Amino acid sequence: MAEPVVRIPDAKVALSTASVYPESTATAFEIAARLGYDGVEVMVWNDPVSQDIDALRRLSDYHGIPILAVHAPCLLITQRVWSTDPWTKLQRARAAAEKLGAGAVVVHPPFRWQRQYARDFVQGVWRMADETDVRFAVENMYPWRYRDREMLAYAPDWDVTKDDYRHFTIDLSHAATARTDALDMVDRMGDRLGHVHLADGLGSNKDEHLVPGRGSQPCAELLERLARTGFDGHVVIEVNTRRAMSGAEREADLAEALAFTRLHLAASPVKVPRR
Repeated sequence: MAEPVVRIPDAKVALSTASVYPESTATAFEIAARLGYDGVEVMVWNDPVSQDIDALRRLSDYHGIPILAVHAPCLLITQRVWSTDPWTKLQRARAAAEKLGAGAVVVHPPFRWQRQYARDFVQGVWRMADETDVRFAVENMYPWRYRDREMLAYAPDWDVTKDDYRHFTIDLSHAATARTDALDMVDRMGDRLGHVHLADGLGSNKDEHLVPGRGSQPCAELLERLARTGFDGHVVIEVNTRRAMSGAEREADLAEALAFTRLHLAASPVKVPRR
């Protein structure tokens, strides 16, 4: 009788530099190396090091930690990082990824008030994707809510599966905030799922980014599905550790997240045919 074996996919597990906030980008490299992550995803934001390609390369070389992805500066607090023009931001993110050897650029859909950018976004991302081997992976977002009011802040839509993109990023914390079924969304993404932001959530109005396993999202189920299907993109731990009372507590959360991810990426038995 054939014995089940564990199939481990080619997906690498990276630490988002946003996971150590309010600590620095440099601290994220140090923690990722110490805990044994396969690489980092650089969140480009107000930390000058996150915007400096030479500084990032030095950190990568010093710690022996590759940069697997670059998250373009798409947040409200990064409206002036790398220009105020959103297309310039994406061009600089692509250039950074190419120079740093990163395989993906993560980008959010536009805010609704970025009207011209939103109108051209789908075609523009395709055009940029045609110019590089780097994956432009567009990330699902969520409606903004306050009490019983809901505002659709993103265009063309927070649900990126409603539009035609070459590659997608699934963020499970965003799926929780949107109160949508993450696995159904993954089904709609199909083989265009190129990138994963792994975090948990309980479905509150706030984007929680809990350590995987501490919320209600199907984090384990998704990882096991990735293992079964031979997913070759990146799985990025993007959690909120702002409430950590110490560096040691923050590091323990990030170690727990890594252990959870590795466990479930290797938890899909595949039967070997009898010889």
